[in-house]
Amino acid sequence: MGKKDSYQKNIKEDFDKLFEGMKLGDVQKHFLRSRWLDQVIWMEGKANFSRDRHYLLRITTIVGGIILPALVSLNINSTLQVNDRVKNVIIWSTFSLSQIVAISAAIEEFFHYGERWRHYRRTVESLKSQGWQFSQLTGPYYNYTSHEEAFNLFAGHVEDIIQRDVEIYSTQVVQEKKEQQQSQDNSILMLNTKINNLQDKKEE
Repeated sequence: MGKKDSYQKNIKEDFDKLFEGMKLGDVQKHFLRSRWLDQVIWMEGKANFSRDRHYLLRITTIVGGIILPALVSLNINSTLQVNDRVKNVIIWSTFSLSQIVAISAAIEEFFHYGERWRHYRRTVESLKSQGWQFSQLTGPYYNYTSHEEAFNLFAGHVEDIIQRDVEIYSTQVVQEKKEQQQSQDNSILMLNTKINNLQDKKEE
């Protein structure tokens, strides 16, 4: 079992034990497991996935960006005395690394893993905070004497957090699509302008 699966299993087991100690009905406990806990585990996984991808792509871009100037600075056509084999290695290494850096930066720019990681992390921590406060009857549940009495308020807070998460994510996706479409339109417009200019020159 991987570290990720083990962590999620521990979370589920910890909260299952916590739920058993609450005096709640079967329907309410089902809500805790299928709605609140399920969302916590799912968003925890998405946050960790996005974080790992963000770190991998960013580190690749940063390290590659540092090494590239050093490779470029090796002026193999002038004072540096090396054989053809070494020259080819340096040339192809520079080319390959430049492509890797460009691809890593492009993937991060397209998927926005850093933004997704922060988004999922904020949401899952909000859900966790509500769960712990509800379990201890603190915070907004301080005036309630039992979990059963506080349950409706807790369920409402959970749904508000999930709804807000959906709205924010949907807004970001729509905005990203608009920006990408605008970028594509600008590229097409620039290409058409160049073509028209070339045609005008030919006619002259």
